[in-house]
Amino acid sequence: MAESAVATTTEKLYEGMFLLDSSKFASDPDGVTAHLLGIVEKAGGSVVAHRPWQDGKLAYEIAGRRKGMHYLIYFRMPGSGVTDINRSVRLSDRVVRHLLIRHSQSYFDASVAAITPAAAEPEPEAPAEEAAAPVAETAGDDAATEKAAD
Repeated sequence: MAESAVATTTEKLYEGMFLLDSSKFASDPDGVTAHLLGIVEKAGGSVVAHRPWQDGKLAYEIAGRRKGMHYLIYFRMPGSGVTDINRSVRLSDRVVRHLLIRHSQSYFDASVAAITPAAAEPEPEAPAEEAAAPVAETAGDDAATEKAAD
């Protein structure tokens, strides 16, 4: 039990931003995603959340590319894994650039909540249904009032 407590205290919270070759991501998004997640897991990390962020023109040419796909991954990992990720990413032909940032627990939790689709979808649907119902009833009442006035 003491060993698992030590393992969790040494894990740090990271955000990884990966600039991918846009054409390779477009031709095989699942394969490129699996490749990125594999790099993180091979370095000893456990992925908490991930998603593509932005695809578009780059401000300047990088390694002969004018377009790129930005991909976000939030993960937990011991600090020693950063070296492994850096090495694997440099050897990858799918990743053009990358950036790893260590976060505090509160920022990490907020960022994960912001990109997790399951948390964001149910809330907006409920108010939209409630708002639609009174409008339909009001429209029906107006039609009945107009017929009564005739």
